[in-house]
Amino acid sequence: MGMATESQFHVLAVDDSLIDRKLIEKLLKTSSYQVTTVDSGTKALEFLGLHEDDQSNPNTSSVFPNNHQEVEVNLIITDYCMPGMTGYDLLRKIKESSSLRNIPVVIMSSENVPSRINRCLEEGAEEFFLKPVRLSDVNRLKPHIMKTKLKDQKQENEEDDDESGKPVLQSQEEHQQRQQQQHQQQQQHHHQHGNSNKRKALEEGLSPDRTRPRYNGVTTVV
Repeated sequence: MGMATESQFHVLAVDDSLIDRKLIEKLLKTSSYQVTTVDSGTKALEFLGLHEDDQSNPNTSSVFPNNHQEVEVNLIITDYCMPGMTGYDLLRKIKESSSLRNIPVVIMSSENVPSRINRCLEEGAEEFFLKPVRLSDVNRLKPHIMKTKLKDQKQENEEDDDESGKPVLQSQEEHQQRQQQQHQQQQQHHHQHGNSNKRKALEEGLSPDRTRPRYNGVTTVV
């Protein structure tokens, strides 16, 4: 396999403004990203496989990985001001989800409000872009994707190590148990075999002793 390129990275862009969606889509495609655009936070969550009503449902996390395999999202870029669910709300829902929290999120806004920017960054946003978004802004996305990719690979390797270690431990324990059982069976066998030998020896040893004097006695008389 060759090195990862931007064309392998998939960005989900969320903006209620058609003009802004088209602009960000064009910039992302110019940078060779795969792009999916949606016009609301709710649709973004649906695309990601996380429905608002199912957040407390334990089945959600088990359903999501199948969607994740089909359409893996490497980064989400969302407008801050949207009707219904704001970009900040979407950010919080993503970071609260065990399935989605590792996906980098970037917030866009046409308003430069420091308190808003700080709040998004504190909640886990990677960047806060002021509109109109420029190509130089888009170029800052790749390091966040690469950082997450490396983190995911490290977690996968650790999980593989854990999983590969479990059968070995289990097999060792089973082997020890089998050895103990075999040892106990051998001891029981030796014990039983020893008793039968003793009985046989006694029977074989006593019977001649009992009969010998009679034969001797008879021969002496004759």
